[in-house]
Amino acid sequence: MTYPGSREPRLRVVAIGDADSFVKWAAHLVDRVDDISQHLLLVRTPLTVSDAQKDAAIAGTRFAEHPKTVTRIAFADVADWLARDLPDVVVLAGRAPFVRLMSREIDRLTRRPVVVSGLPGMSIPALRGALDYRRHCDLMVVHSRREVAAYAQLGRAIGATVPIALATLPFAHRAAARPGDTDLVFAAQALVPADRDDRRRIAEILRLAAVADPSRRVVVKLRSRPGEVEAHQERDGYTELLDHAPDNLVFSFAPMSEALETAEGLVTVSSTAAIEAMAAGVPVIALDTFGVRSELLNRVFEGSGLLGGAEDVVARRFRHPDPRWATTNYFHDPRDSRWWEQVQRLVAQRRSGMLPARTVPRPRGGALHAAWHRRNVLGAEDRSLTGRLAGLLVTPVISALAAVRRRRGTGTADADATEDFTLAPSPLAEPVRRRPAASAPIR
Repeated sequence: MTYPGSREPRLRVVAIGDADSFVKWAAHLVDRVDDISQHLLLVRTPLTVSDAQKDAAIAGTRFAEHPKTVTRIAFADVADWLARDLPDVVVLAGRAPFVRLMSREIDRLTRRPVVVSGLPGMSIPALRGALDYRRHCDLMVVHSRREVAAYAQLGRAIGATVPIALATLPFAHRAAARPGDTDLVFAAQALVPADRDDRRRIAEILRLAAVADPSRRVVVKLRSRPGEVEAHQERDGYTELLDHAPDNLVFSFAPMSEALETAEGLVTVSSTAAIEAMAAGVPVIALDTFGVRSELLNRVFEGSGLLGGAEDVVARRFRHPDPRWATTNYFHDPRDSRWWEQVQRLVAQRRSGMLPARTVPRPRGGALHAAWHRRNVLGAEDRSLTGRLAGLLVTPVISALAAVRRRRGTGTADADATEDFTLAPSPLAEPVRRRPAASAPIR
């Protein structure tokens, strides 16, 4: 009962994630909302963050201040936990197949929360799988005006009418530049570039930058220590490629915000760390040595003024973004970030019975296909007999179909290069599990 002068109870918000980049995104997104009750569930999958990765992901948030608001949980216990907790809002934070699997668990609840999902970084071009797997959420959060337009266009093209909301990239904290810092920070990516020779070329560029000025450090910022996993599976890691590096070339596993505190500039191919750096007043080089194309995820930097080559990196010719590009790409007026206002309206609609549930339909392959999907996300954490059978019987079929789709899509990823969305297969498809499996959308 609400008495005169009393205030409504705070909304209960639960974020559910597993992999490092998604946990960081969800923790910071939720944490930037004032006056809520918040909790973070870390579901056990092959991609679940280690304790060190978790600490880095939640650094600077209320989750770090209150460790009991973070809970590790088995997938089989998620629905019961939510049924007891009765959240008003659930934020699903994981790769696309994880989001769909968790959506099925939410469908089991008698009291259904508002379901929000989103993407943890730069998401141009908008990918079909990224939206299609989230089409049963009540709201999808992206981080630039350009992405809102791209995903709205994509939704119309594929018939996925998911409301798209704008939020400022939650871990991009605006700050003034700090003159006197001297580190060249390289933001490594697991999948970009994918070719071993290209990654060796980047390693050589970094080595040359270190040799060019032994008085200044080159910091290779990595997201996982040996034995840890990330949202995407890295091959040809930089610790291996830079085995005999100069003394002033070092590796860092600290949070990106900490690495940027001593950065003169940041170098990357297409990491979202570029946005985090620019927000902190740190200039950037978006490395275009390998071109600008969809599979490098760097088309978003066209017109930014940030693209530069190996010589620019060695000479440390960092640059700040073009203001017009910045306004459209991730640096909009913070007052335009109204995702939470949209969430509040959705909560009110659900409470009044005016917001229908967006339930996930049964898969076309029936129970066996559903079991395969669960097994594909959970890996060894799925100990069910149906999961094991589905892995043996369905995986070869799905793998063959995925291979056919990729062959049909070969050469088409840039066919719509003038658009900010693509209907072609993801240029960076990879398995969810860390052993050979059928390909899945990457976001």
